[in-house]
Amino acid sequence: MIWVYLCLAAGLFSAAILPAYQESKRRAPVAAQPMAKLPQGNTFYRWYGPENGSVAVCVHGLSTPSIVYHELAQHLALMGYRVLVYDLFGRGASATVRGRQTPAFFAKQFNNLLDDQGIKDDITLIGYSMGGSIAAHVAAENPDRFRELILLAPAGMGEELGKMARWAAKWPVIGDWAFFLGYPKHMRAGLEKDAGIGAKAPSILTQQFAELDRRGFVGSVLSSLRWTLRQTQEEAHRKMAQSDLPVTAIWGQADTVIPLRALGTLTQWNRHVQQVVIDGAGHGLPHTHAAEVTQALNDGC
Repeated sequence: MIWVYLCLAAGLFSAAILPAYQESKRRAPVAAQPMAKLPQGNTFYRWYGPENGSVAVCVHGLSTPSIVYHELAQHLALMGYRVLVYDLFGRGASATVRGRQTPAFFAKQFNNLLDDQGIKDDITLIGYSMGGSIAAHVAAENPDRFRELILLAPAGMGEELGKMARWAAKWPVIGDWAFFLGYPKHMRAGLEKDAGIGAKAPSILTQQFAELDRRGFVGSVLSSLRWTLRQTQEEAHRKMAQSDLPVTAIWGQADTVIPLRALGTLTQWNRHVQQVVIDGAGHGLPHTHAAEVTQALNDGC
């Protein structure tokens, strides 16, 4: 009988250390330049557009790093903007940093990067998906610093995370174990489906697949789900409604990640927001509908 218990204990131990073992096989972030050496950790960034242009800073979402902005940044550069994109901690070429990935955690990275780059104010702030939550938090902290806030399919309206993500985010330890084992397989299956139907640019897909092999990525996604995406940004948006900061939200009519009903929620919090819906667009607005997003901004929404 004792052999049964020993085998059971060995099996449980093996299952418990499996996520750590899988994480140990993933690679460290790829070295890239330019890199800002910030107090929290190294942050990869890239500039587009003329040096004398009006500054726009872009914050990406949960799982795809700053390459998601490549198409839109080029369009904005042609409009005369000087565009700064960067990788959030735990994504792309930026460092993996310990700590709960709350909006305040990301705001510190944002503010430190702008200090490092000598950017003061009169900034157009653009946030996509989870980056919309981060951007709303940052803008509400100091609305006078920004010329305008542009939200692309923004999170922060109490969106549905999905059963697995919601459960894993709610329960520490056992949720971590299940997420580390299940999320990479789930994300890979979704990416392979996108590749089959040509839903994303090859460069975007290549980067997303690479993220799954990056050490620190899965844990960063879980931390962001737990500490940013489970929270709404109602307080931030209501605060901005009392300021003079112009806010524009652009939505994909066919978005299944951030459903269009979030538009109504945002309107309740800030009735001054300019709302634009792009017909036929899904969630990938910065890279699938960069021209339409640019046109909406050029038209003044």
